[in-house]
Amino acid sequence: MAPPAGQIRPAKYLASFVLIVVALYALVFFTGNGSAKPKLGIDLQGGTLVTLTARQEDGAQPSEEALNRARDLIEVRVNGLGVSGAEVVRDGNNLVITVPGADSEGAKGLGQTARLAFRKVIGQPVPAGAAPNPSQPSSSTAPSSGASTPPATPPSQSAGQAPPSSGAPQGRPAPNLVAQPSSTPPSSGAAPSSSASTPPAPSNVDPKVAKEIQEAKALRQSTDPQVLQQAALLLDCTQPDPLRGNDDLDKPLVTCDEKGEFKYTLAPVNPPKEDTQTKADDYSNYSRLTGEDINNAAANNNPNGTGYVVNLDFKSEGGSKWAKFTSANVQQAVAVVLDGEVMSAPTIQSAIEGGSTEISGKFTLKEAQNLANTLKYGALPLSFDSSEAQTVSPTLGLQSLKAGLIAGGIGLALVFVYCMFYYRLMGILTILSLALSAVIIYGVLVLLGRLIGFTLDLAGIAGFIVAIGITADSFIVFFERLKDEVREGRTFRSAVPRAWVRSRRTILSADAVSFIAAAVLYVIAVGQVKGFAFTLGMSTVLDLVVVFLVTHPLVAMASKSKFLSSPSLSGLGGAAREGAAHRAATTGKTTAVKGA
Repeated sequence: MAPPAGQIRPAKYLASFVLIVVALYALVFFTGNGSAKPKLGIDLQGGTLVTLTARQEDGAQPSEEALNRARDLIEVRVNGLGVSGAEVVRDGNNLVITVPGADSEGAKGLGQTARLAFRKVIGQPVPAGAAPNPSQPSSSTAPSSGASTPPATPPSQSAGQAPPSSGAPQGRPAPNLVAQPSSTPPSSGAAPSSSASTPPAPSNVDPKVAKEIQEAKALRQSTDPQVLQQAALLLDCTQPDPLRGNDDLDKPLVTCDEKGEFKYTLAPVNPPKEDTQTKADDYSNYSRLTGEDINNAAANNNPNGTGYVVNLDFKSEGGSKWAKFTSANVQQAVAVVLDGEVMSAPTIQSAIEGGSTEISGKFTLKEAQNLANTLKYGALPLSFDSSEAQTVSPTLGLQSLKAGLIAGGIGLALVFVYCMFYYRLMGILTILSLALSAVIIYGVLVLLGRLIGFTLDLAGIAGFIVAIGITADSFIVFFERLKDEVREGRTFRSAVPRAWVRSRRTILSADAVSFIAAAVLYVIAVGQVKGFAFTLGMSTVLDLVVVFLVTHPLVAMASKSKFLSSPSLSGLGGAAREGAAHRAATTGKTTAVKGA
């Protein structure tokens, strides 16, 4: 038979709370790496700061829309990498990224433009430091409209299997892409000399940047085969590449691999816009495949060796393009090009159906995960030059934390003293409930750090301190309602269920308002304010767990004990005397109140 309204079985509720705590800490100690410490934010443990400077292809100032879009995409990448507590803020044309911990390489990689393309390899790769061999025939030419299929590349690995790393490709590298430069000036497609006249640039354009990009395009993306040969000879793989993320997909490209060990001459991704002769179904030279054709990317173990690879799943149309391209280029090499750099260049052994492929390059797990997430979450609308990662010291944050904890401890001690003086036994229950609330909050923090990468910073600690007041308010609402019942002449034992029923709705309403306020603040806030809102909302929810499963059952148990329900010990004697005096004044009778 169910107990009357407000009557509960305290042992049942307390047992439920104990089971929750046991399950929580079992997850804390027996999952993950076994660490029982929450993750700390950059202001408490230090971290890494990277400044990304935006640049456009023409050297013009980036637009507000492009900068904001880039910032949003980088924030999405941060979340995809599981980096919590990071901040991405604009500083003029710069984006400043702060990441907790010492993961500088991961932070620098967040600014990668991630423009992926598949280009057919023309001829064979040339070692970056190799001298040109004039005896080799100039067999590789940039495909133009109606160009014949270039000679095959002899690497042994196939696309769809593990592509070769950025080390030496399979097969004998032959420098047949270049010839000794002719004494005659290059044809009309040659790069303009430094003395060539250029039209005046707009006032918001950096002439130096624009000139570097345009000269690199004219030399390394020329449609003239002789100019491409000269470009392969002159290209220095040890220097920063001005075409990083700025190469034209409709033109050939001379570039290096990501390690700077080999030079490649690559066919265009798409037929030139002015080319009207190439049929729409001609994939003999043009893959027509870019990062926009990718549906998903994931890092996995290399099935054909050590290390990790990035598996790509194409969209339906991208899968169709990939199947047509591989079918038309069996025994030809295809380069996977990311931001103008060759990641790998496998040989296509057979037509590949199914819309999937992989990128390999001697990746570590973190490198493979970073690349997969970068490709999955899209290319940035701008190219960025990254500064050296700077270490942020936690000294100032730790000093602030120490001062905040001292202030919070003093305030909490005053609350305890007041509760002991005013509520006596129930004040002790308040202290015990707050301690148990801290136990469950700590466990939740550790698990959230593992599951969603939540990091605790100064703002989050401030949210917990504010939540202490909300939790104490719930106790006070219940205790004051209990006093009201005693003033009406009820005993401690009979007053508890009635007081709980009447105070429960008020507690729920107050916590609901606090949670809604925290949720709204979390949605509209940025940076560390989100941490404050998150911890405030989380503490409000856990407050209900403690009040319902701990505080109310403990008060109910105390009311059933003759010793603990003594008016002098429970702190309810004053309420009982007030009630008796009021009834005596209204009825004209004298009521004796025994006890304190």
